[in-house]
Amino acid sequence: MKTVKLFVLLLGMTLLTISGCARHYGMGDASYSVDRGVKEMMALVEKTVQDPEKAKRVQGVVTELVAEVKQSYQQSREFHKKLYELNANYEATPEEFTKILDEMNNNRMRSATKILGHRFKMKEMMTAQEWKAMSDGMIAARSRYGYGREGAEGGKGGM
Repeated sequence: MKTVKLFVLLLGMTLLTISGCARHYGMGDASYSVDRGVKEMMALVEKTVQDPEKAKRVQGVVTELVAEVKQSYQQSREFHKKLYELNANYEATPEEFTKILDEMNNNRMRSATKILGHRFKMKEMMTAQEWKAMSDGMIAARSRYGYGREGAEGGKGGM
């Protein structure tokens, strides 16, 4: 269960990096928000991982993880576009919708598996203390953007 929570935390931070800032501040240029979030994440790695060489390797994994999230986000947008187009087609069959939904879910599972692999790769590179400091830093970053403020008492942001 701890692994699932940490994965959700890592995924949440990554998703926050990609899209949360743009929505929170109402900015139209999501690439600025992504760049800012990635810089924050890289600084957090630099701060928490004591060995500079190891920090660079962890940052490389963060870069791979962010690239996977970006690709997954783009693919998801494409699947939704297909669904919108199909929805406009009066003659569309349930099987056509199901086919797209199956492809979309399979794609999400592949992407989530890759992201989880990156998470474990990062964890293997870090000590337990570094991992805790990194996790705490990500929680703090999430809270700055309005995520998780409801807490674990049944609110949206609790784990």
